[in-house]
Amino acid sequence: MVVNGKRSSRSRILARLKRAEGHLRAVIGMIEADRSCLDLAQQLHAVEAALSGAKRELIHDHIENCLEQPAVAGEHAEALIELKAITKYL
Repeated sequence: MVVNGKRSSRSRILARLKRAEGHLRAVIGMIEADRSCLDLAQQLHAVEAALSGAKRELIHDHIENCLEQPAVAGEHAEALIELKAITKYL
């Protein structure tokens, strides 16, 4: 999805997850093909990096869309509680 000339954050998150999925499939194939541990470690690192990027993008999206918008009375406290809850995944 393109919004104001930029892909939406959900599209960016999906792209990162698909990248991780591709790397993970490569790792599975490499294990089945008995590839070297060095090659496997490199691909597993790529999986971790893609997942980490997706998680970071999700958290940034939450901050931008749930915390930066003006809060209606009572929503501010709820938003802070939710932010505290999501930070445990950092």
